[in-house]
Amino acid sequence: MNPYVGLVSSLRAAWLTGKTRAAEHRVSQLEALRRFLDEKKQPILDAMASDMRKPSFEVELSEIIMVKNEVNYALNNLSSWMKDKGVDKNLVTQLDTAFIRKEPYGVVLIIGPWNYPLQLILVPLVGAIVAGNCVIIKPSEICSSSEKLLAETLPSYLDKDCFAAVTGGPAEMTQLLENKFDYIFFTGTTQVTYTVQPPPTHVHCLPSPRGSSSASGPCWAAGV
Repeated sequence: MNPYVGLVSSLRAAWLTGKTRAAEHRVSQLEALRRFLDEKKQPILDAMASDMRKPSFEVELSEIIMVKNEVNYALNNLSSWMKDKGVDKNLVTQLDTAFIRKEPYGVVLIIGPWNYPLQLILVPLVGAIVAGNCVIIKPSEICSSSEKLLAETLPSYLDKDCFAAVTGGPAEMTQLLENKFDYIFFTGTTQVTYTVQPPPTHVHCLPSPRGSSSASGPCWAAGV
């Protein structure tokens, strides 16, 4: 039996309760993520130094500050993003109420690369939280210290019913991808993308592996 079936099912059950749709829940999780960055700054610096000998100033600029900026931007704009958007009516729909309402996808998976092990996990996480999704993060096993930090520490800051972390290498990834995800964030090589890309019934959209910009932003479906 697939070892991740229960985990994915529990997150989907939590999402179906609707708790992640509330603005208060989204705000609380964004604020919790910001606390993680503030309170675990030194462990983050130590993990990056251990994994890649990345200088502290570079980690602060390219990993910590960049993610905090995303969090702050999301908090400042969340209320406007969540509002329904009115649409023009035609002759047939003049008496109707027509608008676009943004809906979360559901349970999403974030697969992180090794070169920016914090930024390319947490920036997509901001977007997933903003949009009201439940999330599983899969940090890169190549950066073992960063992987351990994210897997063991970050979940204690977030709602455990709605967020989880999975560790491991290709074997674990293969098993994880056998489960149904509604959206997958992935930044990496084209070769790995073919491995990550699940059958069409398992995913709505897979961002192209062209860098950090492809892995950011709220993931939600829009419908009238």
